[in-house]
Amino acid sequence: MKKTLFTLFLALLSMSVFAQNPDAICGIYHMVDPFSKEGSQVEIYKAANGDYEGKVVWVENPKKKKFLGLVFMTTLRYNAEKNEYQKGTLKYPGKSGTFSTYMTIVDDKKLKVRGYWGVAALGKTMYWYRESKVREQKD
Repeated sequence: MKKTLFTLFLALLSMSVFAQNPDAICGIYHMVDPFSKEGSQVEIYKAANGDYEGKVVWVENPKKKKFLGLVFMTTLRYNAEKNEYQKGTLKYPGKSGTFSTYMTIVDDKKLKVRGYWGVAALGKTMYWYRESKVREQKD
């Protein structure tokens, strides 16, 4: 019983740390493209206006190196009441149109990303995984 309570306490403590630090989302993440199934890394950072943005920093497919440095995510804002990042816009590299997005930090290694057109129910959920550094780009 004590072990269960201690585990629960640690889980709640870790969630409260994320809730108190909106910049916890900043970092390097690996994701798999839902269309091509190719991997890439993105960097999420805080922009000068206080919103969070994301740019491509590594691509698995060398033919897609033209997307390196592309800022594809903008206007993401932290909502402390919901402990979620909302109102973001995603411009999918190489495709027309934009998606709306919201994100939630699952734990210190995983980010839940929901992209959608119009209504959140008509979208796709992906998970991005935090990595400690940008991978070496191959030619």
